[in-house]
Amino acid sequence: MSTPVVHVIGAGVSGLAAAVRLAGAGNRVVVYDSAGHAGGRCRSYLDTTLGRRIDNGNHLLLSGNDQVMSFLGATGATDTLTGPDKTEFPFLDLASGERWTVRPGKWRLPLWLLCKHMRVPGSTVWDYLSALKMAWASSRATVADCLNTSRPLYRKFWQPLTAAVLNTEPEEGAASLLWPVLKETFGRGAAACRPLMASEGLSETFVDPAIDYIGRHGGEVHLNQRLRTIQFQNGRVIALEFPDSTVKVGADDFVILALPHDVASGLLPGVQTPTENRAIVNGHFRLDKAPDGVTFMGLVGGIAQWLFVRGDIVSITVSAADELAVRAGEDIAVDLWTDVCRALDLGDSPLPPYRIVKEKRATFAATPEQATRRPVCQTEWANLMLAGDWTATGLPATIEGAVTSGHAAAKAVFDTYTGHVG
Repeated sequence: MSTPVVHVIGAGVSGLAAAVRLAGAGNRVVVYDSAGHAGGRCRSYLDTTLGRRIDNGNHLLLSGNDQVMSFLGATGATDTLTGPDKTEFPFLDLASGERWTVRPGKWRLPLWLLCKHMRVPGSTVWDYLSALKMAWASSRATVADCLNTSRPLYRKFWQPLTAAVLNTEPEEGAASLLWPVLKETFGRGAAACRPLMASEGLSETFVDPAIDYIGRHGGEVHLNQRLRTIQFQNGRVIALEFPDSTVKVGADDFVILALPHDVASGLLPGVQTPTENRAIVNGHFRLDKAPDGVTFMGLVGGIAQWLFVRGDIVSITVSAADELAVRAGEDIAVDLWTDVCRALDLGDSPLPPYRIVKEKRATFAATPEQATRRPVCQTEWANLMLAGDWTATGLPATIEGAVTSGHAAAKAVFDTYTGHVG
């Protein structure tokens, strides 16, 4: 078999991760995306109202996100991440004004839980250890099923963490999806759960370096190319139909479909995908001056859940935000700004220039039932693989999950034409 051409449909994080892995191994890669930009939901752009570049959404990474670090290492973008020198997660209760910081210890054995000042106020060692129930929970169990929901730790830590990671409230979210994240980050000690953020923007970290890498390795990226139909014959993809052209897929070639699940299901007959989604709402506010000493903060007791600071832009994220997303943007901005003022001690400062971004179908609903609908990478067609944070990675719909899916799709291609690649 000759070295194949791999057609990657979708230039989001999963598609880019697959393309980078394949191009780096010497394959000819051609990437297509329906939008006029790459990155999907993970991108930055100039907002004319704010007069600043902002991210489409806020993403908090952890140093234990091994697949993300591998991807950024390949594209040379690791140094575009920034974060605190120490592994610390500051929190504020907007209702009571109470502040605290979660400081995981450096060892895998959680001896730090014995230190009261390192725990969430009002919590006990057992409150944390009880989360081990998630390790052997059934596939039908929710996060809330495994925790004591009446304890302070639930409201002050587990609820905001679960909503952020699963984009689904703990009463609905699958314990089987949260546990792998806990095990690979907090379960490995402070070195694996240091918070990291894109220092300049998501595009500068995840998208632009990947596009450059693909180009340097002989690949191509075509934008404004919406896939309309896939032609099949004898158990293989033989052609890809775009509005203005039909691309033939050779006998040795492969296709990786890295599109949102609702789009993929419309192109692939009989493939089961998630059917429910959850929204995320982000608010961006331009301050008169950059606040001192704050990079990010977890918030409880209000509407805002996470606060991020980049220069004079303060950004707020609200996950599992279906109810909030149906409200008018101006109303959302007023309420989020109230939370920002409390968090940053801004008093009654008037509402500044803002941008509200609603992603009504940001991720699939990470419920036990929807998790069973996630398809594996390999399809019934020999040369067609799936990628996307909605596929069966064992992880929730995070950037780590998206990169993991892209790497899995690339490996499936490798395994098919070489026998095995680790």
